[in-house]
Amino acid sequence: MIGFRPARAGGTAGSGGVRSVALLAAHCDDIAIGAGGSLLTVCSAHPGVRVDALVLSGGGTEREDEEHAALTAFCPGADLRLTVLKLPDGRLPAHWDEAKGAVEELRARTDPDLMFAPHPGDAHQDHRGLARLVPTAFRDHQVLGYEIVKWDGDLGRPSVYQPLTPEVAEAKVTLLQQHYPSQRRRPWYDREAFLGLARIRGIECHARYAEAFHVNKLTLDLAGG
Repeated sequence: MIGFRPARAGGTAGSGGVRSVALLAAHCDDIAIGAGGSLLTVCSAHPGVRVDALVLSGGGTEREDEEHAALTAFCPGADLRLTVLKLPDGRLPAHWDEAKGAVEELRARTDPDLMFAPHPGDAHQDHRGLARLVPTAFRDHQVLGYEIVKWDGDLGRPSVYQPLTPEVAEAKVTLLQQHYPSQRRRPWYDREAFLGLARIRGIECHARYAEAFHVNKLTLDLAGG
């Protein structure tokens, strides 16, 4: 198992710590489901880290309020800056220009050490579309593509893992249940689903629990410079 520390933008893996993080999602709750444990881990380890988050849909609804409360809890002690837009759910391909403009606006105001975003192999058209937009604006950044369990059965073979302590895994599930009441009616939105996937990913990286991510490119610095 190889350890990894995010690099500064334009740098290489292992060349520095985490001072800023960018989060991208098509829907409210995507970030917390896909990377909530990793956010709890990195924000607890780096107090005051800047977190810029962009969510493309849910603006002006109860879901925006849920997202503000949830990400505040998932990013303890962070300098959180969240934008929730009003693009219609399930229609991102028809709103490509607005989505691309929003991603470019995010890039104009942040130069993150690390990013969490959907991955291109996600079966949901909104997730997949956003994943394809990310590298058009963030070309020299380390992007971790998170996974979201769903009916489509699109879970693949991720290559990067963040082990989660049992305490963090439990906290993630608790916060998901607490802050997204609008989603509790969904048959897949439960403790067993979230902890079950985390347990499987933990097995794959010799940990009790973990979150897993897809990475398209990774630059190494084997000389340690």
